[in-house]
Amino acid sequence: MGEITVGLDIGTTSIKAVAVAADGTVAARVRIPHEVRVPEPECLEHDARRAWWRNPRRALSQLQATEARAIAVAGMVPSLAAVDTGGRPTTPGLLYGDRRGRGNGGEREVGGGAGQSDEAAGFLRWAAAQAPDAAGYWPAQAVANRSLGGRPAIDLAVAFTASPLFGPEGWDADLVSDCGASVARLAEVELPGAPVGRLGGSDAGPVIAAGSVDVWCEQLVAGAAQPGDVHVICGTTLIIWVVTSAADTSTAHPGLWSTPSSNPAIRTIGGASNAGGLFLDWCRRLAGRRTERVEPGNVPVWVPYPRGERTPYHDASRRAALHDLDLTHGPGALQRAAWEASGFVVRHHIDLAAVAAKRLVATGGGTRVEGWMQALSDATGLPVHVAAEPEGAARGAAFLARMAAGLESDLAEAARWAATGRVVEPDSVWSAPTADRYRRFLELSGPPEPTAGSA
Repeated sequence: MGEITVGLDIGTTSIKAVAVAADGTVAARVRIPHEVRVPEPECLEHDARRAWWRNPRRALSQLQATEARAIAVAGMVPSLAAVDTGGRPTTPGLLYGDRRGRGNGGEREVGGGAGQSDEAAGFLRWAAAQAPDAAGYWPAQAVANRSLGGRPAIDLAVAFTASPLFGPEGWDADLVSDCGASVARLAEVELPGAPVGRLGGSDAGPVIAAGSVDVWCEQLVAGAAQPGDVHVICGTTLIIWVVTSAADTSTAHPGLWSTPSSNPAIRTIGGASNAGGLFLDWCRRLAGRRTERVEPGNVPVWVPYPRGERTPYHDASRRAALHDLDLTHGPGALQRAAWEASGFVVRHHIDLAAVAAKRLVATGGGTRVEGWMQALSDATGLPVHVAAEPEGAARGAAFLARMAAGLESDLAEAARWAATGRVVEPDSVWSAPTADRYRRFLELSGPPEPTAGSA
């Protein structure tokens, strides 16, 4: 259990912290919840002083990993807050999908890359207008790193999600200026796993690594790397990545994102959906916790978009709706319908990717919910290989911390931490009625625009 490193994952509803040994075993874990604020239907924000500045330190304190060699922070993208000279946020922390990121044409994807949109530019424009004299405009990872005692640094994975503000030549000074800021007030950018300081600013504390993207960290340790694998991240946001040959992406729908892999022969196709934990928790609150026996053929159909949808529709104006409801339906049927809707979104992404899928690899906190995992399998007709450890993003960050400490030199070695805890198979009794509801789901949702994801 030697060579402990720590990964922190700043999520939408909590910070997850894990202390991980060299073999990937989690020695200790902590979860610090924080509020996700929705002041208006199309706004999503954090109290950044609490969630990004204070809570990372609280998580480390509770984790008590005093022997840790290094620490790395992962987080959602995009996010942004204005900060003072000490690095403390002075505005709310804006999160992905917030309408304040649409000041430059909305959440329009550019360049076909995952998360590459002008949303970050909209966030910067808003923050600069709210706090024109701010010392900086930083994402969650940079705020957390500065709070822990390191430099306000992010890695290239985070920086490129701010495209077109950031490109191969670095920050675009002209575009940044158009948003009312300067490059000097943005986060520093380093390579993944680069050391950017030590805890508490000391000379001997644990090394701090450049902040990274939660999804990318999750992918590092998921073990979904072969064509036909589908990595499903069951978090507040639902993330779907269909793994395929790099030469086999031309038939994918342009409304999906396509990203390269560390293996040049492999690409991933997919994207992000709002039919994840935020939607499912909302449905649970509406339906209540009472359950009853649910018959396979007697389940309504959710259109799962209470705050718009990302891929493949790229439409912030979409809203949720429950169809085919009758007096025989109780809370259990509504809950099953919500889980199925999430599964239908996964199946839709697979269909649009035009890839022959073989299995789902599920990671994230939602993997603890058996009903969700079963519905994913029933809706797609595929086995679900559930990760043995749900905190994938935090574990991936812990591997980057090993890079920062000089304990690793090859990112591909993170695959050795992948482990399946259980396999959930489709239930044959549910297969046919669930397939019928998937066809109804497609009818209700409608086809995505042919160029929804293009520039």
